[in-house]
Amino acid sequence: MTNQNKKVVIYKTKYGSAKQYAEWIAEELKCEIYRQENFSAASLDKYDTIIYGGSLYAVGILGISLIKNNYEKLKDKKVIIFSVGISPSNEKTGNDVITNNFTEEMKNKVDYHHLRGAFNYNKLSFLHKIMMWTMKKIIERKKPENRTEDDKGLLTALSSPCDFKSKKNILPIIESVEK
Repeated sequence: MTNQNKKVVIYKTKYGSAKQYAEWIAEELKCEIYRQENFSAASLDKYDTIIYGGSLYAVGILGISLIKNNYEKLKDKKVIIFSVGISPSNEKTGNDVITNNFTEEMKNKVDYHHLRGAFNYNKLSFLHKIMMWTMKKIIERKKPENRTEDDKGLLTALSSPCDFKSKKNILPIIESVEK
């Protein structure tokens, strides 16, 4: 049996934006917070509300396997998942993220949110720099009039660091928890 309204925020981050959002959410909800590496899946039983956040890489949420692999024991709990990435939230990307990260059952029960993070090319790992350089070259080959807003934003971000993190971005998650 779980404790009434016991909440936890769990996150996995590579460059820090998911951590910042997780800290803001835990602070606002006055609940426990864990980096995924320091959290045991066996502890999920203790909570009524699980908020999981991870960095977004090519529509994959970092560490989402914690939720997917344990969803059978979470299906009667409130589960909120947020991803963090440089791209703004839009319906197509949101649908792609849900399709690539959630089981069919999760799609109907999990509350998903995307939050914009920060980006600094100079702080990327070597592998991520190569991936971003490749994406840049692909975008640059497009005619300027065929570039999407995301394409243009990425080209800008590659030349100068940007930070879209804001505490106000967590408000829909807080509202969802309090429903």
